[in-house]
Amino acid sequence: MDGVTVAETARKTGLSAPTVSAAWKAFREGGWAAVPVRERGRHKGQATSVTLPVQQALWHLVHQLPTEGAPGWTSAVLAEKASDGQDVALTQRGVEHWWQEQGLKTQPWPLEEWAGERSPRGRWYRQIIQPVWRRLPRASQRWQGGVRCVFSSQRKVYQLYFHGPRGRLWMRCFTRPPLASDYIAAFEALAGRAPAGFVFHGADMAASPEIQAWLARQPAFWLLSVPPNLATV
Repeated sequence: MDGVTVAETARKTGLSAPTVSAAWKAFREGGWAAVPVRERGRHKGQATSVTLPVQQALWHLVHQLPTEGAPGWTSAVLAEKASDGQDVALTQRGVEHWWQEQGLKTQPWPLEEWAGERSPRGRWYRQIIQPVWRRLPRASQRWQGGVRCVFSSQRKVYQLYFHGPRGRLWMRCFTRPPLASDYIAAFEALAGRAPAGFVFHGADMAASPEIQAWLARQPAFWLLSVPPNLATV
C-alpha cells in the first residue's frame, strides 16, 4: 500500500476502511499468511429474507415466555429457534429486518444527551435518573424500555421491549395488555442482574398493588417511570 491511502484502497476493492487497515497491519506483521481471508456474502443455506413459515414461527415465539433469565427475546435467539425444522437457516439480521417490517423494532432513547437540556425531560433526567445512574456505573446495569401497542400485519400486538448494553433489544409480545405477572416476570429477569435500574415508559406501575409489593422486596432494583407527558423523541 506504499503511496496509496486506506480510503483509496477501500474504494478500489469494495472493502471497508477498517478491514483494509486490519489486513495491512496483519500483512506487515506476518506477510500474506497472517492476513485472514473469508468468503464474502452469506454462507450457503443462510437467508436474511423471512418466508411465511418462518414468519409464523417468529410470531409464535415472540408470544411465548423467553428463555430463562432473559426479559424477552433477542434477534439471535429468535434466529436460532425459528430456524429449527426449516430448510433455510435464518440470520440475526433477517430477524431484525422482520422486526422493522412489522413495526416491532424500537430504538433506545439518548438519555445521557438529555442531561444538558434546559427542558422538562432534561430536568427529569438530572433529578430522577442521574442519581440512580451514579450508583450503577456499568452499562450492563442500566436498562430502558416500556410497553406499547403496535398494529402489525393486520393484527394488534402489545409489546414489552427492553434495551440493554449497547442498545441491544429484547422483546415479548401479547395479544392482550400485559398482566402484572407478565411485568413481574420480565422485571425479575432484570433484577437477577442486580443491582440494576430500568427506565420504563408506557404504563403506570404505581396503579398495580402486586407490582408495588414486588418492587418493595427489591432493594437493588430501581424502576424509573417516565412521566406520560414527557417527550421522549
